[in-house]
Amino acid sequence: MGAYTAFLVALFTEMYGIPLTVYLLGSWLGTRFPLLRNTHAGGHVWNDLIGWTGDPHLSPFHLASYLAIGGGFWVIAAGWRHLHEAAQTGRLATTGPYAVVRHPQYDGFLLVMIGFLLQWPTIPTLIMFPVLAYVYARLARTEERDVARRFGHLWDEYARGTPAFIPNVVTIRQHRTRV
Repeated sequence: MGAYTAFLVALFTEMYGIPLTVYLLGSWLGTRFPLLRNTHAGGHVWNDLIGWTGDPHLSPFHLASYLAIGGGFWVIAAGWRHLHEAAQTGRLATTGPYAVVRHPQYDGFLLVMIGFLLQWPTIPTLIMFPVLAYVYARLARTEERDVARRFGHLWDEYARGTPAFIPNVVTIRQHRTRV
């Protein structure tokens, strides 16, 4: 099981396993903590912290999470298409999202995880997110060494002009002028 799959398993265990127990204990908790909203709508931590009283699925955090999750999956899919094309032709992937950052698929995974954390953060997933980000950064560096051995000067030139994870204005502008 990969690190990303482990994150999703932990997230959904925490979302539905632990909260279900809390829900079942709700009447007992409600008598001791009267301000605790023991409903599904009351279980969204970020909304409670900002005092959001409307539909939790339309809160600013949820709307941002939809963008992060959808955007993350889009980046993963777009990255995969360009990476697959490059692998089929034996060349270095430098087009599409790879023109903006060297590791768009990891960026996509991180966006999806951020989206889920915006929807429903739990203690284990809040702890695991930086761990997974670190693991992905290390994995990316390992992959970069392998790619550098295979592509040599082409890789060096690409890596010098393209950031690893966070796009910058220069690479975005260059990509837009090429498209």
